[in-house]
Amino acid sequence: MVDRVVPGPERRRRRPTKQGTVLSEQLIVETALRLVGQHGAEALTVRRLGLALGADPSSIYRYFHSTDDLLLAIAEELIGLAQHGWEATGDWRADLAEIGLRIHRCYQAHPQAALLAAHRTTGRDNEIRAVEAILGILRRAGMPDPEAVRIYHAFVDQALAFAAQDAATLAMPAPAAAADLGVWQRAYARLDPQTYPNIAATAPLLAADMPRSGYPVALELLLDAVAARLPAA
Repeated sequence: MVDRVVPGPERRRRRPTKQGTVLSEQLIVETALRLVGQHGAEALTVRRLGLALGADPSSIYRYFHSTDDLLLAIAEELIGLAQHGWEATGDWRADLAEIGLRIHRCYQAHPQAALLAAHRTTGRDNEIRAVEAILGILRRAGMPDPEAVRIYHAFVDQALAFAAQDAATLAMPAPAAAADLGVWQRAYARLDPQTYPNIAATAPLLAADMPRSGYPVALELLLDAVAARLPAA
């Protein structure tokens, strides 16, 4: 897909597809998210979207200027899904933990899309609301503005980095994923304790723990660090 700008009024016109479905930005994004989930990044093309929607591929240009424009909309959709139903409780630690875990769960539910979109900045409504909410939590907890910004940056980058890492694992072909996990049970469990005493002592624990995401523990460590930096502490 190449850049192709369509005037605003034309983009807002809704026309039924060959199947009688009325096109909209939301429908296109949801269809793109489904296609990417089923077929990976290569599914994000005008031709495939047109086929899935039962529409002329060129009609998608009425809603999105380019593939990158659509990709940003997918990133924005994931941010919205992660926030859906969240409400602040007033407990800064519980609120941050819930936001972080929601981000992680959402991206794990859409691993192929997460690989494409986790690193993007949309500047759109869902993302703006998320930034406002996280900064609000930190400032209400008593963090000075410079510190609130630094912690916001670390918090979001940590959540998205783990989301992308774990999404990459989930997106792997099943044989490759099984082989990777098997390494902890085979190669590491057989290492010489004289040469590798620390690995040998913890090998069963490593084999049990490594299949799980490290994000919940990393999040707790970050929140402990935030608590220690609060003015009241």
